[in-house]
Amino acid sequence: LGSGVAFSAPLTASASGSSPPLAQLLADTARGDRRAFQSLYQATSAKLFGIILRICRDRQISEDVLQETFLKIWRRAESYDRALGEPISWMCVIARRTSIDAIRQRSEPKTITATDDFDPLDLVADPASEGPDGADLGALRKCLGTLDEEQRSCVLLAYYEGFSREELGEKFGRPVGTIKTWLFRSLALLRDCLDG
Repeated sequence: LGSGVAFSAPLTASASGSSPPLAQLLADTARGDRRAFQSLYQATSAKLFGIILRICRDRQISEDVLQETFLKIWRRAESYDRALGEPISWMCVIARRTSIDAIRQRSEPKTITATDDFDPLDLVADPASEGPDGADLGALRKCLGTLDEEQRSCVLLAYYEGFSREELGEKFGRPVGTIKTWLFRSLALLRDCLDG
């Protein structure tokens, strides 16, 4: 980091309760508190690494992306706004975007697989699982269930798996313009549902 903060391998989820809430750790990180940043890493690295690995599908690349993700979190912590969502959701967005950027930089086409038993809702973690955003995930799964099946799959593959609009067009046999419309409308519906 150039800040004296060293990264270790992604950690398994540690027991919560003894560490401060993520919002406090992120606020302290924004003030340059290296210990808070280390605690933030320990509390979230396993979750973020899981997201990154699902998108990148290569452990070495994923480890590099995890480090880049936390560099961005360190540099951008001051820009986090609690009114826009929970800290873990904000961090997950950074992890996903960094993963997608890494894939595009390597110019390796993503292998699109389609299996009969694939359920796109499986991409969303079980809302009963432990973690600070479990309730949010439960609401998200419920709202996703209101979308048309194809459009729901499209949103989940784009957001969780990093599929480009071109790749989604190929997968669903639709023009890129149609995919853009699906994503725009579906995300608007999800926002309305989650705000309702």
